[in-house]
Amino acid sequence: MLLNLLLNAADAIEDAKVQDGRVAVRAEVEGERVRVMVEDNGPGISAENLPRLFTTFFTTKAPGKGTGLGLALSRQYVESFGGTLRAENRPEGGARFIVELPVA
Repeated sequence: MLLNLLLNAADAIEDAKVQDGRVAVRAEVEGERVRVMVEDNGPGISAENLPRLFTTFFTTKAPGKGTGLGLALSRQYVESFGGTLRAENRPEGGARFIVELPVA
């Protein structure tokens, strides 16, 4: 799941030809939850695509490059452990994926 988020961020940066592209991973514990955030400085997620990101077989990648399964399966895996996976655009540009899981 984490690898999928990192690869998607790298692909977004590469496809948009972002100069000085960056992907960051941050983690924090808040109460009984662990939050992991994968952020990039790519183009972000269009408003029309944001609600569809976790739909099975939905992809914005070119034919042959994406199957539309990565984010859908990632969300299912996270939810099977009592967590959540969501996406948003960063105010300063780029995308942020947030995984929250119960502390083990």
